Amino acid sequence: MNTIGIIGAMEEEVAILKEKMSDVTVLEKAGMEFYKGTLGGHPAVVVRSGIGKVNAGICTQILADLFQVEAVINTGVAGSLKAEINIGDIVLSTDTMQHDVDAREFSYPLGQIPRMDTLTFPADEALRAAALKVCREVNPEIQVFEGRVASGDQFVADKETKDKIIANTQAYCTEMEGAAIGQAAYLNKIPYLVIRAISDKADDSAHVDYPTFEREAIRHTVNLVENMMKVL
Repeated sequence: MNTIGIIGAMEEEVAILKEKMSDVTVLEKAGMEFYKGTLGGHPAVVVRSGIGKVNAGICTQILADLFQVEAVINTGVAGSLKAEINIGDIVLSTDTMQHDVDAREFSYPLGQIPRMDTLTFPADEALRAAALKVCREVNPEIQVFEGRVASGDQFVADKETKDKIIANTQAYCTEMEGAAIGQAAYLNKIPYLVIRAISDKADDSAHVDYPTFEREAIRHTVNLVENMMKVL
């Protein structure tokens, strides 16, 4: 079996997964520790990338170059952009895009990186289908949605910014890494999926909700990823 790369931006998003791995060796590269071993019976590399798009893109490229991963899964938390998506629910990416790229002066649509041939980065349908099935089995108490994930180097915590992102991207949730992972995966022709549990509503309540609900949201993503590895 080929290796799956699993990226979390923060240590708390991957710590439990690391604990559940066996036959682990650790490689340090670019300030990141890559835990190579077995998770759920499947070869895996689990890594904390650090927060933001640059860290996430570098991390994905290292997974491609040094570990020749067959797929990349990004796990973590996000802010909801839809009223029906509640704190604790999970969003599986249909695609990703960057909400903070603006080259409209050169006739590119908002979000498109100049001279790239795509506005969004399509996620892998097979990975998403597997995640959807597993999530409904292991997290029956929450809802799971399939939709676009919008990324930017910004923690969204006010309604005005949230409304702009919704209008510009039609995304289901917003965070700070997924589209960079999507871009790197796209360029390397590697299947990928972003899995995000909702920790806040990406509005004026976000500064209160995030620290309160982050741990519970992470529990749902960890439960999903661990069990997903058993069926890949």
